[in-house]
This record gives sequence, structure tokens and C-alpha cells, in this order.
Amino acid sequence: MSDRRDFFGKALGAFAGLGALGALYAAKRTWDPLPSVKAAGFTTIDLSQAKENVLYTEMWRGKPIFVIKVPKNAKPSSAPDGDMENAYDDKRLIKVGNDKFLIAIGLCTHLGCIPAYYPDQYKFICACHGGQFNAAGEVLKAPPPSPLVIPPFTVKGTKVVLGEAGPEYKKMKEAGLVA
Repeated sequence: MSDRRDFFGKALGAFAGLGALGALYAAKRTWDPLPSVKAAGFTTIDLSQAKENVLYTEMWRGKPIFVIKVPKNAKPSSAPDGDMENAYDDKRLIKVGNDKFLIAIGLCTHLGCIPAYYPDQYKFICACHGGQFNAAGEVLKAPPPSPLVIPPFTVKGTKVVLGEAGPEYKKMKEAGLVA
């Protein structure tokens, strides 16, 4: 009788062990990010066909990304609180080949509204509270407390990969140009 109990005890222990392993595996799978989330971690933008002073919008991690090939004469038409400097000379622009680009998260740093770009004025205007940014994402008129946010990036030829902090991004971060 004892041999039979030993067998059932070992069988029950093995079954419980397999159940525990299955539960641990299921728990780990719920903690892992979904494949769609992993894929959204990096976004590649090809800038070879970009036209000057045209706003392109991409998506990265659920946020809009503004991309503008900034023209050499990108001086805002007016800057009520800010300076009237040419945006093309701004150090926050990303150099790709011989061109300079604004690549920024397209959310106002005041309350997260999406500002509209006015190419004839070379500036963004936020409809929520009237904040303004120049073509380089710098604040021209309050209430935004800071410039448009530049996401981590790396330049690979004529392409920019968002989500990867390359040497260009690290250099901007050391200079205090990105958050």
C-alpha cells in the first residue's frame, strides 16, 4: 500500500510542479511587451525625398513626430515673446547630408496639444492657448515652457532612426539642447 501512496505522491508532486512552471511562464508572457510595442520602439524615416518647408508627420511610440526640411531663410514673420532669428541657424536642427531638419515630438510642451505649422510664417501655432514655436521648435510666444522635444535619434545616411540615441543625439544632450 505504501508503494502505491509513494507513486501517487510523486505523480501529484510532478503534476503540481508542471502546473507551477506553466503559471510562471504565463506570468512572464504577460509582463513582456507585445510584439507590436517592440516594433514601435524604433521608427526609420527616409529624408532623401523631403521637400523644403513641408511638414511631414510620422508616428513613433504613439506620438506624432514633426519633420521639416528647414529652408535657409526660415525667419518667422513675427515673434511676440521670442527672437526673430533665422531658424536655419538653430543648433537644435539635425543635419542630414547637406540639409537641416527639425525632427521633434509634435506636442506642445504646455499642455500637449498638437500645434499647426504655417509654412508661410515659418512657425507653429498651438490652438489651445496661442503658444508659438519657430521652424526649429524654439518658443516664440508663451505659454509653452520649453521648446518642442527632440526624440532620441541616430542618423544613418539619408535616414534617421528614432528611438536609438546615436552620437549626434548624445552630442546635443551634452550641450543641453535636448531634455
